[in-house]
Amino acid sequence: MKRKNLFFASALILFGLATVNSVKAEDSATANASATIVTPISITKVTDLNFGAIVPSTEAGTVIVGNDNSISKTGGVTLISQLGTHSAAAFTVNGAANATFYIVPPTTVTLTKTSSTETMTVSNFYHNATGTLDGTGAEAFNVGATLAVAASQVAGVYTGTFDVTVAYN
Repeated sequence: MKRKNLFFASALILFGLATVNSVKAEDSATANASATIVTPISITKVTDLNFGAIVPSTEAGTVIVGNDNSISKTGGVTLISQLGTHSAAAFTVNGAANATFYIVPPTTVTLTKTSSTETMTVSNFYHNATGTLDGTGAEAFNVGATLAVAASQVAGVYTGTFDVTVAYN
């Protein structure tokens, strides 16, 4: 009987050692890596922002071109439609289909009279973009703004440039 007990005890010790020896000091797992390259986002100007022909008065005023191409005024300005056409700025954004993006319009822009130091300020830029590219990766939108016309603003052509920035969300 002692031999049997000794045999079982030896077997248990060996089994225990085998179990202890099977504990790993390290382990590893495999993971996959991937990347998706998307079309870079881009913006193209289609139409410039144009406030049209304006007659100033002795009272300051504003001219507002809406992002729907509407035009309105406040204060001492008169709009002369037969001498100039107004329009919202129009842009097209292209990129990855169905991607979302955001738009950063300017805060203010200074228009300067040709060959002069006379200026006017454009502000309150706003747009009508949805912020989502369609299934072909495109969206068209307009930008409107407000032009401040000083009392007795000097006649002439005033121009300036502004940037509209787009980026993926």
